[in-house]
Amino acid sequence: MQCIEITEPGAPAVLKMARREAPVAGAGELLIDVVAAGVNRPDVMQRLGLYPPPPGASDLPGLEVAGRVVAVGAGVVGWQVGDHVCALTNGGGYAEQVVAPAGQCLPLPAGMDFVAAAGLPETFFTVWTNVFMRGRLQAGESLLVHGGSSGIGTSAIQMARALGATVYATAGSEEKCAACVRLGAAHAVNYRCEDFEQVLGELTAGSGVDVILDMVGGEYINRNLRLAATDGRIVNIAYQGGFEAPVNFVPMLLKRLTLTASTLRPQSIEAKAEIAAQLRERIWPLLDAGEIQPVIAATFPLQDAAAAHELMESGAHIGKIILTVR
Repeated sequence: MQCIEITEPGAPAVLKMARREAPVAGAGELLIDVVAAGVNRPDVMQRLGLYPPPPGASDLPGLEVAGRVVAVGAGVVGWQVGDHVCALTNGGGYAEQVVAPAGQCLPLPAGMDFVAAAGLPETFFTVWTNVFMRGRLQAGESLLVHGGSSGIGTSAIQMARALGATVYATAGSEEKCAACVRLGAAHAVNYRCEDFEQVLGELTAGSGVDVILDMVGGEYINRNLRLAATDGRIVNIAYQGGFEAPVNFVPMLLKRLTLTASTLRPQSIEAKAEIAAQLRERIWPLLDAGEIQPVIAATFPLQDAAAAHELMESGAHIGKIILTVR
């Protein structure tokens, strides 16, 4: 099969087309003919040598795909050859074929094509586990999404709004803020020219925000603590603004805050299967009904994976970047 290898840690140009033996579906796995694969920031971090795959995972990048089942491993029930699926992989998605644990696979939503479906697994698994499982967001509460125009952000805004929350977002341009509002955010703050802490403090009449999803870290950590509501939950999924910051923990004490963080890829197959089951119950009906739609910013053929990474690193996109494989 054809695939994309990381020839050495470095710039996007280190992504090169290669040929490898196709994988084989083991027990509990599906072998998928990949039609499209999502591009995510963890792929960029892996390319830079900063996010190595866990033991036993493919060294090829690519954490989400959509395609057709071509083989079913021993012990798998509920799937058969020919099924159309999207899958959270443990790596190897930038390829013509990939294996994925059956519990991490979900059916294509009604009427959705493979390109759009390839933008679902990584972001939807991440949002569900962090906003709803760890952050415990409930209908009637408020959510702040930093990086609202990203793949994670556009998914989080729609999911939270559909499930009854009031959503706020930050983004880096007026165009991106407008996109967040179109997707369901009650207000979006352009962090380049406004102070989100001040703006949202005023919008919430000083009561703050119940759940904050942050991929920035750095100097946002103290600002999140000050903005969070009493009994608020702050969930970090990345630290693009820095891993370290001097922190004043007094707001945590006075407001009984929860500060937590997680990464998805190292979690167990069982944990990811539970996330998939909850998504299928709570979110897939909304996708089937068209109430939530993945936002696709751009598509690139597999051989142009380097250009896709360049766009990802530029931050100029709104939504997901997809590689078309077949």
